[in-house]
Amino acid sequence: MFALAVAAMLPLAAPAQAFHCPVDIAKIDKVLASTGKMLPADIKSKVTELRNAGEKLHNAGNHGGAVKVLADALKLLGQ
Repeated sequence: MFALAVAAMLPLAAPAQAFHCPVDIAKIDKVLASTGKMLPADIKSKVTELRNAGEKLHNAGNHGGAVKVLADALKLLGQ
């Protein structure tokens, strides 16, 4: 019964993640704009790389992958 309930909820997870991606991208952009000059170049470069990869995954419909990559970028920013 529990497995059936979980299986029924899975289709709802992807749309929720789809809306999460733009929020994370905007948050990363805001932090980079306000603290980008203070970040070490290697960290800023990695965050930018992860942010762009997350956006690309989001646009391709891979929201689970995008959420993970964007979370990694936010961790590097201390968010």
